[in-house]
Amino acid sequence: MEFDFLQIIALLVLGYIAGIINTLAGGGSNLTLPALMVFGLPADIANATNRVGVFLQAIWGAKAFHGHGELPLHDIKGIFIPLSLGGILGALAASYAPVSYLKPVLLITMISLSLVILIKPSVVMPEPGTIPNRVRQTPSSWVMLFLSGLYGGFVQAGVGFVLIIALAGSLRYDLVKSNALKLLCTLGFTSIALAIFILRDQVAWVPGLILASTMMVGAHHGVKLAIKAKPESLKWFLFIMTVCGSAAAFYF
Repeated sequence: MEFDFLQIIALLVLGYIAGIINTLAGGGSNLTLPALMVFGLPADIANATNRVGVFLQAIWGAKAFHGHGELPLHDIKGIFIPLSLGGILGALAASYAPVSYLKPVLLITMISLSLVILIKPSVVMPEPGTIPNRVRQTPSSWVMLFLSGLYGGFVQAGVGFVLIIALAGSLRYDLVKSNALKLLCTLGFTSIALAIFILRDQVAWVPGLILASTMMVGAHHGVKLAIKAKPESLKWFLFIMTVCGSAAAFYF
């Protein structure tokens, strides 16, 4: 399908905003997914197409965090094993399941995470100086990472929140490092999901690459903001974006 000039401008602007939001917290796909569907893509094609921008944005953002020394890699193998297993199953489910399943999964997840952050904010804000756990030390983190991959493979929207709960809540990384690892994790399961969607011919490349071009720029600026922001400010931004994600899920 063809996109007109105004639609291209809208995708470029939304891609930039989504890149910043995804880097600082999560939920950028709550902007890009509905836009792709409003512009005429079926839900399953929009879900697949959105992964192009997410994939390239994750590479750019993770590289930027690494350059600032904020990307911890000491336990990356332990993190990636459950995440990848979940990602494969989630992507296969998204590729074959009825699209009507996307909304309830998104809605339930977003509302649950909003309540967690509101009622128990310490989940996403470990005490300063907390030494992160390894996955093998915390069986609950293995389950959380597997579920994060499962959810992220199934529907991209809001997966950043799920990953932060796993990385900050279970493994006790601070919010900056959680955001950095979140991008690397997103890159992992998005690679799997995107490969499956490409094989199934479900990616619309033109809108996907248009979004990707500014999502990468947004991720670059988002990393700079994350490094400079106070932890308390990041926590409230995370909460606000989770609430917005819940609202978006309701009207998705």
